[in-house]
Amino acid sequence: MVLALQGAAVAATKKPSAPGETERLQAKSPLMRALGASVAALPAYQGALADAPPEFTEVGLRYSRYSEDNLGSDKLIAGSRERYDIDVTQLWIEAPVGSSWSIALDVQNDYMSGASPWFVGTTVEGQPGVIMSGASIQDNRVEVGVTTRYFWADGNAGFNVSHSKEDDYEALALSFDVAWNSADNARTWSLSASNSDDKVVPVDGNIPVFIDREDLDTQSAYFGVSQILSRTAIVRVGLSYTLSDGYLSDPYKLFDQRPDRHRRSALSAGYRKFFTEAQGALQFDYRFYTDDWGTDSHTVEVAWHQNFNRTTLMPYLRYYSQSEADFFGVTADLNADYYADDYRLSSYGAFTAGLRGTVQIGDWQLEGQLERYESDNKWGLYSGEAAPALVDFWRATVGITWRFD
Repeated sequence: MVLALQGAAVAATKKPSAPGETERLQAKSPLMRALGASVAALPAYQGALADAPPEFTEVGLRYSRYSEDNLGSDKLIAGSRERYDIDVTQLWIEAPVGSSWSIALDVQNDYMSGASPWFVGTTVEGQPGVIMSGASIQDNRVEVGVTTRYFWADGNAGFNVSHSKEDDYEALALSFDVAWNSADNARTWSLSASNSDDKVVPVDGNIPVFIDREDLDTQSAYFGVSQILSRTAIVRVGLSYTLSDGYLSDPYKLFDQRPDRHRRSALSAGYRKFFTEAQGALQFDYRFYTDDWGTDSHTVEVAWHQNFNRTTLMPYLRYYSQSEADFFGVTADLNADYYADDYRLSSYGAFTAGLRGTVQIGDWQLEGQLERYESDNKWGLYSGEAAPALVDFWRATVGITWRFD
């Protein structure tokens, strides 16, 4: 059994994610969806087909709606209280090619609108408050990715190329991954590497920008091991490293000057245990993240995968906590070499609760997911002042998949 794990892509700075958090809206490739489902919901080595091409052609369509809560009126100094809404539509197709190959195509379209924090000032009461951009910020991103994969008796290897384009950001990424089994098929090693060349071209709108064009290069590497412990249990451990060189500031924030190099490392571990009588699986995941900007973070997730006749349900709970970056200030210190008042670099904690379900109807599968995310400085494990612009949001997803010969 092969568990091929991919490195996380680097998102544009204006996307709603913190340094130590994984990208919330990033959809997984068809192969990773299949592996995740088989490992989470079935006995440890049952039903995982990573050592052979898919038996069927799969076509899928998914829509997600991400909606941030309005900024509290007590935290607003000027601008719109409305925050981001993002509509994500994804289409993918994966098909076997001959007896040893597969190919997959992913197309994703993101439409974003709303307002974002421009900078943090001080209210008449002497408390920090947020000056927001106008509510008419709009952007559209289209990403196209192609993955080809070769399978042999003891493993597989894949190559992916993707291109992403939006009004003010363009990225070309290449990645390679390989995974291979031990002689007894009880252990799997996974290795991946990626490179992304990005171009930042900010667009003048409701707020001024002070650069015309900047570049960003990112390289990532991952190594992981998974081990079957018993017929119904499996454990995995992985280590990743990412290096970014280039423009890493946020051009849409007034007071934001970050270093032009960012090194990140993460250690992840996971455990899956299938309970035969209950026809369900317990999932536990942990991730530790650290970087050279002074941010450390911990992520813990617990989920239960329940199988029914043609239906699966997965309730889950995730906790996240991070420390603030060395150069973060609730109000930026403009006398320092580097400074930022971006809430994503602050110290805080966050809880995510969600429910995902699938229904199988012949060759068709329907899926749905609802997730609530809330953050607060008081929930964190680290000390630090509270950023007034911390975000809470809802995310909902519906999708349909068709498999055929």
